[in-house]
Amino acid sequence: MTAISPYKILFVCMGNICRSPAGEAVMRKLVEDEGLEDQIHCDSAGTISFHSGDPPDKRMHQAAANRGIQTGGQARQVRVGDFETFDRVLAMDRDNLRDLLALAETESHRERIRPFCDYCDEHENRDVPDPYYGGAQGFELVLDLLEDGCNQLLDDAKAELDLR
Repeated sequence: MTAISPYKILFVCMGNICRSPAGEAVMRKLVEDEGLEDQIHCDSAGTISFHSGDPPDKRMHQAAANRGIQTGGQARQVRVGDFETFDRVLAMDRDNLRDLLALAETESHRERIRPFCDYCDEHENRDVPDPYYGGAQGFELVLDLLEDGCNQLLDDAKAELDLR
C-alpha cells in the first residue's frame, strides 16, 4: 500500500534537545537534498516535558553544524495525537520505545512506532545513546548513527510514497 503524501516522520528521545532534533535535522537535510520537501515532513518530540520550549542543546547544534546540518526548533513533549499525525514514530532507545508504546492507545498507533536503529545499516547499535552527560565524541556517534539510519529511512519513505 502506498502512503499518501506528505509522509510524516517523528523522531523521539527523552528531552527533545539532543538526539531527536538532530534526527529531524539530518533527515530534513537529506529530504531537501533530494528536493522532496513537499512529500516528506519531519518533526521531533520528547517523552518528557522538562525541556519543553528549549532550543536544541548547543553542543549538538555545533556538532551538527560542523557537518553542514542545521538544527532548530523548540523542544516539545510527544502527544497521543502524534500517532494520528505521523506515519512513522522513531524511538531513539529502548526506554523511549517503552514510553511510546505505553502512550499509544491503539494497535494502529503501536504499528507506527519503530526503534530508530532498525534503520541503521553500517552500525550494530540497538540504541542511539544519550550524549547529554558525555563528551564531544558522544555527539559525533549520535550523528554517525543518525546519518546511517536516515539514509535507509529516506529510501523506505520514498518506497512508501512510490517515489523510487
